Amino acid sequence: MNDRAAPPERRLDRRIPLGCTALIHLPSGDTVSAECIELSISGMTLHADYVPGESEVLKVSVVSPSGAAPLVTRLAVKRCHSVSPGRYEIGGAIVKVVE
Repeated sequence: MNDRAAPPERRLDRRIPLGCTALIHLPSGDTVSAECIELSISGMTLHADYVPGESEVLKVSVVSPSGAAPLVTRLAVKRCHSVSPGRYEIGGAIVKVVE
């Protein structure tokens, strides 16, 4: 039996689980396929085979499940860790909505 309580939730904004297709647009013009795992008004979590630099700002497009225009943002990377071989979880803060 575990007597310890779960740590308190530190996020201020509600996160919505998505599982939507996303694209990371690199400065070189290349794109990297990703999956938007969750989204909030202030940030998002992605799974991708890309490892960003510390505090890198990424341009990310999230495809709407309803077929609406994609959400395009600038995402400041706050964390990145491996979730499986060659696959990484990227968490970041939305610094600007582009489109």
